[in-house]
Amino acid sequence: MKPHVTVHMISSVDGRIKTSRWSPFEGRGEYEKVHDLLEGDAWMCGRVTMSGYARGEAPYPATDERLPRTDHIARRDAASHAVALDASGRLAWGRDSIDADHLVVVLSESVSDAHLAGLRRDGVSYIFGGEREIDFARVLETLNREFGIARLLVEGGGRFNGSLLKAGVVDELSLLLAPAVDGLAGGGAVFDYDGAPDDDAAKGLRFTLASSQPREGGVMWLRYKVERG
Repeated sequence: MKPHVTVHMISSVDGRIKTSRWSPFEGRGEYEKVHDLLEGDAWMCGRVTMSGYARGEAPYPATDERLPRTDHIARRDAASHAVALDASGRLAWGRDSIDADHLVVVLSESVSDAHLAGLRRDGVSYIFGGEREIDFARVLETLNREFGIARLLVEGGGRFNGSLLKAGVVDELSLLLAPAVDGLAGGGAVFDYDGAPDDDAAKGLRFTLASSQPREGGVMWLRYKVERG
């Protein structure tokens, strides 16, 4: 069983997500307010977004330990979780939580023993998503089974969101549409995934409007149910 997965994003009216480039608008605080209203028991981001919470990218010290590539659960009593996708093990944390959310890192089996030992010393939980590539269905099932996560908010960049969309594991889109414009060609969008020009993975998805609500500062909150097939 997997958690209910909601991609929660804010975008400009032209679908871009790099907020520092947008024209000015009121209501920038609406994103966090709606995050709380969604009542997720975990949130998840990719490596680039999560790098702002980590100690840095320097490797953990070398070790003679040989550690198995099995999931490591440092805490089972946490009420909420922050989940970081860091497949290649590039982030050093120096902490076991973000605010009050226990930190869970998603890795590939190609990471070093030194990295696993460092995560254990930091008190971080980690789970494996595959030998080299991440199997998102496997990851979600583990998050539900081992941590009891029932509602997961995905709040990553466009490429991370796009990978989950392409994998077919997104259940809902919570989109805050801001009265702002970016306009730069090629800027990051809510969903971006790698593929050939004729890749039509998104054609197998149907977005059904579940609700719409005006928010402060001219922001519009749109919720879509995502259905497959």
